[in-house]
Amino acid sequence: MVFSSLLFLFRFLPAAFLLYYITPRRYKNLALVILSLIFYGWGEPRYILIMFASIACDYFAGLIIEAHRDNPRIMKAGLLMSVFFNLGMLGFFKYTNFFISNINAVTGLSIEFLSITLPLGISFYTFQTMSYTIDVYRGKVKAQKNVIDFSAFVVLFPQLIAGPIVRYTDIERELGERRVDMSQITDGARIFTFGLAKKVLIANNIGMLWDDVQNIGFSNISSPLAWLGILGFAFQIYFDFSGYSSMAIGLGKMLGFDFPQNFDYPYISTSMTEFWRRWHMTLGSWFREYLYIPLGGNRCSKKRNIFNLFVVWAATGFWHGASWNFVLWGLFFFVLLVIERQGLKQWLETHKPLARVYMLILLLLSWSLFAITDFSQLGVFYAKLFSFTAGADWLYYLRNYGVTIIVAAVCSTPLLEKLYSKVKGIPAVEAVTVLSLLCMSVAYLVDSTYNPFLYFRF
Repeated sequence: MVFSSLLFLFRFLPAAFLLYYITPRRYKNLALVILSLIFYGWGEPRYILIMFASIACDYFAGLIIEAHRDNPRIMKAGLLMSVFFNLGMLGFFKYTNFFISNINAVTGLSIEFLSITLPLGISFYTFQTMSYTIDVYRGKVKAQKNVIDFSAFVVLFPQLIAGPIVRYTDIERELGERRVDMSQITDGARIFTFGLAKKVLIANNIGMLWDDVQNIGFSNISSPLAWLGILGFAFQIYFDFSGYSSMAIGLGKMLGFDFPQNFDYPYISTSMTEFWRRWHMTLGSWFREYLYIPLGGNRCSKKRNIFNLFVVWAATGFWHGASWNFVLWGLFFFVLLVIERQGLKQWLETHKPLARVYMLILLLLSWSLFAITDFSQLGVFYAKLFSFTAGADWLYYLRNYGVTIIVAAVCSTPLLEKLYSKVKGIPAVEAVTVLSLLCMSVAYLVDSTYNPFLYFRF
């Protein structure tokens, strides 16, 4: 699915951008809506009606709220209509079978699972549209009366499937009036190409290491190979997701939109607090703005603040997947962030070498919890990490993946960006760099059948 969708993207983009650029300015949003629905409908044709329903619900909810500023009860009804619809759709498609499974396990019943699949991007676009109605309710923005402009916000194809989560306030101005010049197009193409290279050249290659470890079986590997395998997964999920985010940001810029940054070299962090300021930044911003602060944020008692953090991180984990391991993954960070707030963060800031070790070990433990949904297998893997089981198997995989690991490690830091900034002003060097990465990425994409995308399932 992901392999074919990326190939479809390359076939889709030239015609889509040509049509977009030649469309008169007043009809560009309509062109975006049509192109985005074609793109989404190709991947999920049976769920396109859900997209229409989401657009209709939140569009009319915004109008209801805007038209009844003098009636708080009707305003609240409009808001609740949007929230219940979006969370209801997300809950039905993403969590119904999870709840059935748990009810069966607790009660001994045999309720049959529903034959449903998760619509592409539903976790992202439901949060986007909810942010719109909440902001209209708060008076931060006025309701969008043009249904085409609102639809363009909801279905904007570059970030529709996997983010970044773009709030209405982020692109309100561009929806009404935007210009695209050659510098934006070239800059967007460069960002897109770098994102594609991260996804195809790094994430796909390093991801095969984790697949190899899983195929061998956790009980059959040495401790060094267990650590090496989860390091591979850590690099895979970062370059996989940040690569797609960069692709979306680049395509958005080529269309005249400035999407928010989603990653800021999170693996150079020296604390979990800093890590979550750099990782999936649009999701963290969403939860802070629409859950943490409404709960009271940190302007409350210490006990209440801890409770607020607990709710936010349980929700963050649950957002990522309908499985208890994701909830525990969120709570893992909750515990660490609470501990850091008690003084550990200040200590880490003054002991940078130890902070690096602290981050490396705990991040790899957290990614283990994220990657392995079966608790029995998770227990085997954790035991293998700390049993110090000897073996030479890891040497074979280090030889095979060593270069990719080094490349991934270097690209996880700002080093290459700093080097690139020194040649960025030289057109020939910049063009050769971008074209070389594009050609290598496309060649790899066409030649390889291994092209997973981890965040499509969210």
